[in-house]
Amino acid sequence: MQKFNRKDVEIVKRKSVREGFLSILVYQLRHRLFGGGWSPEFEREVMDRGHAVVVLPYDPQRDTIVLLEQFRIGALDLDDSPWLLEFVAGMIDHDDEPAEQVAHRELAEEAGLTTDQLHYALTYLSTPGGCTEKISVYIALVDSSKASRQGGLAAENEDILVHVLPRSQVIELLEQGKINNAASVIALQWLQLHRQHLIHP
Repeated sequence: MQKFNRKDVEIVKRKSVREGFLSILVYQLRHRLFGGGWSPEFEREVMDRGHAVVVLPYDPQRDTIVLLEQFRIGALDLDDSPWLLEFVAGMIDHDDEPAEQVAHRELAEEAGLTTDQLHYALTYLSTPGGCTEKISVYIALVDSSKASRQGGLAAENEDILVHVLPRSQVIELLEQGKINNAASVIALQWLQLHRQHLIHP
């Protein structure tokens, strides 16, 4: 459906202005125009922070969801609280690290859970207007009675409170705006759309 692809962009110059957990690149570029011809050269900054995996732990036997609560610096100025309600998540540490491996690792580290039923949901770009981050979402069918009370790695300054809640209550939290980060909203909405297929494949 899309008219253009990567070949229709010309990178004139690419410069790194900051390297770290959040790296910043500056591009000088131009691209083809829908009306014909090429755009003038222009500049864009982009943040490169790698890619991530999100796992929604769902217990189909109890119809419960494992929800995490943890501090997030990006939410510091919210009127409510910078402690957000989220699902299991983690960064892909190396380019050749499979997303499924990250999902299993983070599920154990953050919620104390294992699964032999990890279902891929979708992959999306979190904020493509200025960030390269790509997030892959999985649904893990789990036994929620085995969830930890607390999780995370102290070495990574993680302090996570683990909640096991009825799915209906988690949906209420979503509708009340208490679950307000994109990855968790998307994962939960995907589960709502596809839950019957997960339970009765």
